[in-house]
Amino acid sequence: MAKKSSSNKKILEPNSLFDEQKQRAKSVIQVLKRVFPDAKCALHHESAFQLLVATILSAQCTDERVNQSTRELFLKYPDAAALAAASQDDVERIVRPLGFFRNKAANIRGMAQGLVDRFDGEVPQDIERLISLPGVGRKTASVVLGTWFGIPSGVVVDTHVRRITNLLGLTTSQNPEIIERDLMQIVPKSEWINFSHRLIHHGRQTCIARRPKCTDCALLKYCPRTGLDPLE
Repeated sequence: MAKKSSSNKKILEPNSLFDEQKQRAKSVIQVLKRVFPDAKCALHHESAFQLLVATILSAQCTDERVNQSTRELFLKYPDAAALAAASQDDVERIVRPLGFFRNKAANIRGMAQGLVDRFDGEVPQDIERLISLPGVGRKTASVVLGTWFGIPSGVVVDTHVRRITNLLGLTTSQNPEIIERDLMQIVPKSEWINFSHRLIHHGRQTCIARRPKCTDCALLKYCPRTGLDPLE
């Protein structure tokens, strides 16, 4: 009997943690909805194609810097056909301020060519077809599907989402793929898209990496501040 009791306890402990995380996620979602009711993607775009390009360019770069470069890029190359026909040198010149400009220029040109060759120049509304394009990973595909098409294909995990979900105790991983899987289990599918948008806004305005404004944070009641020193 003793062994059976011990075994049952081991089974219940993970479920108890999961239930706690799920309830905390529910509370966090409610607060974020109130604080950021109209949170949107910060990348400037006027089409699914432009959002796809901007998201690829945003890797290891701020949205503000991307928006500065895409202003010229989209004026010259507003669609997949135009960008596919662009010269590598000219695209590199435009995206040079964004870092890794050679790879980024090659990726967005390759992506554009893939759209032209395989999808009639249109962005597919399917994550598997999207990630088959050069430079398009799951995160990028989820951004485009969620933001432009309203299709919840996953939870976008950027640096803000990774850091804040760890602080909130919603995950214990630093791996974006594992974090996404954890969040998809405790965040309702109907909230996947806006949850990321709102956490990103929260990370920029309140839960700032180097100087979090914990005492002014609407989520403080639900945040165990995992990894931070206790508040005095």
